[in-house]
Amino acid sequence: MHCLNTNFTLSFNEAPQVRNDAGKENLDVKCFHSLEDMLENTMVDLVVISTPTESHYSLTKSALYAQKHVLCEKPFTHTAKEADELIALAREQQRVLAVFHNRRWDSDFVTLSQLVNSGTLGQVIDFDTRFELFQPKSIIDKPMTVTKATLQIKAIYDLGTHLLDQAVQIFGLPERITGLLDDQIEETDSSESSNIFTVLMHYNSGILVTAKAVRISSDKPPHRFLVREDKRSFKKFYMDIQKDHLIAGKSPVDEGFGEESGERYGVLTAKQSDGSVVEKVIIPVQHPTWAEYYRKLACTLSGQGTVPVSGSEARDIIRIIELAVLSSKLGESIEFSP
Repeated sequence: MHCLNTNFTLSFNEAPQVRNDAGKENLDVKCFHSLEDMLENTMVDLVVISTPTESHYSLTKSALYAQKHVLCEKPFTHTAKEADELIALAREQQRVLAVFHNRRWDSDFVTLSQLVNSGTLGQVIDFDTRFELFQPKSIIDKPMTVTKATLQIKAIYDLGTHLLDQAVQIFGLPERITGLLDDQIEETDSSESSNIFTVLMHYNSGILVTAKAVRISSDKPPHRFLVREDKRSFKKFYMDIQKDHLIAGKSPVDEGFGEESGERYGVLTAKQSDGSVVEKVIIPVQHPTWAEYYRKLACTLSGQGTVPVSGSEARDIIRIIELAVLSSKLGESIEFSP
């Protein structure tokens, strides 16, 4: 089903200044210089919120009250309570509320999901998923007064949102959460801090999910997935390449967008009955790229299909993060409750 044919363009300019007019580069786009003007315009159906996390709740609330559909960047909100309020408001206003968990359409994740769901990997018992980056200078623009605890929480709300959402898509919600939050700090400049976290999601079926992010990692190639069962495993390095392609100026409609080269493919290892081990390179499935999120959302707004990522789904991830933060503070595992 095709609801929308969209041409995507992407441009990168110098840092925005007050009153920059995006209309100079996009002549067919109506630009607003205030939130009020935009919300009052009856031609606006959908508001996309890609502001800092601190403003997600208030801006989403304002847009819903103005009878606009909303697509909110991740992380959805700071608390599950805030998320529940927005979900209830969207239902009351009869508006669509979606959250941008775009990494459900990562090439490696789509490929791995097929391996798990098809039974190719057998009964998974250990699912290790990571983002390993090398960022000696923090990407978080922060004043010296920001506390260490705040930085730790920022990390898990940022990278953790994607890792946890992907795991829940495959295995569902866990029964128990264990969180470990810490910092990596450069000795040469304590004001430049990077963050690490580990979240363990325990399932009564025996599956253990380990979600981990590291901002200072010199490992080459960077670890991405390690999935095990009794006699088989799947290992994948490198992060999905779509972000790199976008930064390089490519568009989702360009040929080869989001496609990885052979050295980045994952490997399936299987132990044979005679004790030998066979390795097989797994060619990524043809995936729809992150643009599929917008196509699905366009279908939803036209009355066809379901929301690509609902507020309720995003709320569950925020709840997992809250419990992981609490678990780290208490030094103990916590039962998950939606």
